[in-house]
Amino acid sequence: MLTLTYEYKLIPTRQQVLDIENILTVCRKVWNFALRERKDWVNSRKCRVDACSLDQEYIIQPAISFPNYHIQAKNLTEAKRVIPELGSVNAQVLQQVLRTLDRAWDDIWKRGFGFPRFKKHFRMRSFVFPQLKGEIVKANHVKLPQLGWVNFHVSRAIPDGFKVKQARVVRKASGYFVMLSLQLDVNVPEVPFHGHPIGIDIGLESFLATSDSELVAAPAFFNSLHSKLELLQRKLKHKKLGSNNRRKLNSKIARLHQQITDTRKDFHWKLSHHLCDRAGAIFVEDIDFRTWAKGMFGKHTLDASFGQFFNILSYVCWKRGVFFAKVSKDYTSQICPECGALTGKKGLSIREHNCPECGYKTHRDVAAAQVIRNRGVSAVLGSHATCFKSAEPLFSVVASQVE
Repeated sequence: MLTLTYEYKLIPTRQQVLDIENILTVCRKVWNFALRERKDWVNSRKCRVDACSLDQEYIIQPAISFPNYHIQAKNLTEAKRVIPELGSVNAQVLQQVLRTLDRAWDDIWKRGFGFPRFKKHFRMRSFVFPQLKGEIVKANHVKLPQLGWVNFHVSRAIPDGFKVKQARVVRKASGYFVMLSLQLDVNVPEVPFHGHPIGIDIGLESFLATSDSELVAAPAFFNSLHSKLELLQRKLKHKKLGSNNRRKLNSKIARLHQQITDTRKDFHWKLSHHLCDRAGAIFVEDIDFRTWAKGMFGKHTLDASFGQFFNILSYVCWKRGVFFAKVSKDYTSQICPECGALTGKKGLSIREHNCPECGYKTHRDVAAAQVIRNRGVSAVLGSHATCFKSAEPLFSVVASQVE
């Protein structure tokens, strides 16, 4: 099953905007109530019966089970009879809110995530219609439950044969968007190793370096607008809570953050296609960027958003039939890509690789990218590629034998 997600900008009417905001408000209230219910149950089981606090303590009867998704969904159905506001929103939308909370609760222990947070007014930004029936898209209109036919900007056509399975409405600083999940019942084989391989080494001086000696400068998306953002945030602290001026200034700050995010993502997409134009196989380092974000260069690392770039690059490679793989990151800057000799650690001030064994000289990031490429080819081709060097004719002979 092939699944794609296409995002379009909605052009809703005034009444549809009010309906969207009402749905987001009810979803936020359901989320907060369900989370409060779960936290109260946990707090009531925190201490022993003979060691309760003398000041205050949560008391919930022992016979009451933990309020999981199924219990809360059943209680939601019963609550609709006495709370008319809940009946104003599609039932499946509210059920998806409870499902999302249930996944977030499980991820605390399964994936080491933080505790789910209560949502303020602008923190509940999206909701999902999990099932769509009938004709969904017609010309520049999309039919959504409860909202009816909504105009949207057709930035790209939906591929032939794909069916729209669900829709997510998202509120951003620049307006409302719809994310359509498209499915096609086909089996997509994995991309085999083929063509010209390149290795990619990421860094701070340059955004990345390739094994073909290409250096891409770091755009510094956040730093370029940091002074403007600081000025707006300095003004914000003097605005009165709940005032219209504070709301307008918050909107400006949100638009600026979205501009940074959109510019960064656009750069990642274009760079990924640029790399795929020049390679049949791409190898990158297997890095945990969470540790990078905690170091002295954390701000620059988060600004570059290497994790997002690798995710986009892997998707573009899959879409365009380019082989993509990750290799070990260890000692990539301490090995000569030409002869394989250990050259020792290099300080950040040393920007050139100079091998004392074979005399090979190149930029240190390019040398690391060539080591990554050699590791990737060796891992894919096995012992046939252990002697792989930068020479293209040798690779062509090995690759032709594998094919």
